Amino acid sequence: MIDRIRVENVHVLSDDWFVLKKTTFSYRRSDGTWQRQSRETYDRGNGATILLYDLDRRTVILTRQFRYPAFVNGYDDLLIEAPAGLLDRAEPEDRIRIETEEETGYRVREVRKVFDAFMSPGSVTERLHFFVGAYEPRDLASQGGGLEVEGEDITVLELTIEEAMSMVASGAIRDAKTIMLLQYAVMNVFPPALRTA
Repeated sequence: MIDRIRVENVHVLSDDWFVLKKTTFSYRRSDGTWQRQSRETYDRGNGATILLYDLDRRTVILTRQFRYPAFVNGYDDLLIEAPAGLLDRAEPEDRIRIETEEETGYRVREVRKVFDAFMSPGSVTERLHFFVGAYEPRDLASQGGGLEVEGEDITVLELTIEEAMSMVASGAIRDAKTIMLLQYAVMNVFPPALRTA
């Protein structure tokens, strides 16, 4: 793509919490013509997220917390999510281990990266690294809850995978990264539940 983009001007609109830029560029279309475009990009850095699972008990660990952007867009409840955090110059696996313990209290032994994805590529630059990791009740090292200095006030939830997927279907879970991880877990981590007649 490098030969199809000519950046003409970059203007920083905001550099407070993260960086919002307006960029004017020319883009060479598939027919060979050049078109001038302007886009705003919000750079908040890259992040990592994880779904903790217990195969024997068919459970997962999720969190519940207040998210102002969801609230201001009409969501009048706490958001249920998989633990996640920005990399802050750390390697994704290192960061997700730290975030997991801060948010949930669980000290994960092994984590496995399953994919990465751009979550809102029309305007946000973030690439999110997705992990899964097994946990057991004995891995609980602290109460979790997040860091008060970062404004976190997190409740930890332990749900069966069936309960979690039911909450996706009902709209109780609306966070995209969490839905993606739960669907991944149903397809690739948990064996199908045995049905009794």
